[in-house]
Amino acid sequence: MTLDIKLVHKTFQRLDNELAKLAKKPAQNRVHKFRTSSRRVEAVLNEVPSELHGNDEKVLKLLSRLRKKAGRVRDLDVQIAALRGLKFPEANGHKSQLMDALIDERGKRERKLAKAFDKQTVEDVRKRLKRADRELKFSADIDPLTLTLRKLSELNSGAPVTEKLLHQYRIVGKRARYIAELGGEDSELKPVIERLKHMQDVIGDWHDWLKLTERAEELIGNVRSSALVAMLRNVTQAKFRQSVELVSRIRSETGEAKHSSRSDNERVKAVGSAA
Repeated sequence: MTLDIKLVHKTFQRLDNELAKLAKKPAQNRVHKFRTSSRRVEAVLNEVPSELHGNDEKVLKLLSRLRKKAGRVRDLDVQIAALRGLKFPEANGHKSQLMDALIDERGKRERKLAKAFDKQTVEDVRKRLKRADRELKFSADIDPLTLTLRKLSELNSGAPVTEKLLHQYRIVGKRARYIAELGGEDSELKPVIERLKHMQDVIGDWHDWLKLTERAEELIGNVRSSALVAMLRNVTQAKFRQSVELVSRIRSETGEAKHSSRSDNERVKAVGSAA
């Protein structure tokens, strides 16, 4: 299996299009698409070329800065949606208080995001992005299967599954998924792509609720002073346990696959069946 070269170049082109759209208006769906597209380009530049050049490093630095700003807006969008969907009585007004604070912060973050995507910055990023795409060099026989296994090996650890480790699993799993997707539509990696996306969604859901709970605690107080905070903490803990169970299964399967004598394809299928 080799990389789908058209998909590799399309990754850069998609981000270029999202940059142009987001620069016009930082709408919710555009923020999310920019973040996803930028992470895909980062995965390509970090894993595919044999070495990075000065322009590549500059692109990664610029994308990281802009993605973090976009991420703050996206996080607030998710938290607002989660809070809206939470069935909780308004007896003490804590839910409205938290909602107003999130919406106010979202407005401030959106203005900062719009300022960050000024015309000159966007033109510079797009110019460097096109250059990175044009100058991208990698071996013709580079194998996304091998790259994916290498990223998945980073997930094998004997350390206890903590909140910090869960977040690392989400990040590494996401990068492994993006690399696997470069194999094309008929990729043998499709089962593991689906499992990695599932892991990303489950852990990401927990992380979003964790951040919402932490924001509520900052604004309102602890579980003793607010029934809303207590409810949010219970939801977050339940999602944490779900994430730990999922990661434990994946760690078990990837550990067995890593030390087995099976072929790469068999090892990836074993990982794919874990989740």
